[in-house]
Amino acid sequence: MLTVLAILVLLVLPSVLGIARDRRIDRQIREAEQARREAEGLGPARRPARRQRYFTTTVTHHS
Repeated sequence: MLTVLAILVLLVLPSVLGIARDRRIDRQIREAEQARREAEGLGPARRPARRQRYFTTTVTHHS
């Protein structure tokens, strides 16, 4: 049981570390972008509009 848990941790750990790294990089990019906007005198950065999710359907003609 302990061996299976150790293998699971070894498999999941790289993914978790990668996600944490990506989030840190994204945060640094947002902070740098905001600092650049404020330095240019554009004021605080506006948050981009939330992406709208579309629901699509397929219409078929039945005889």
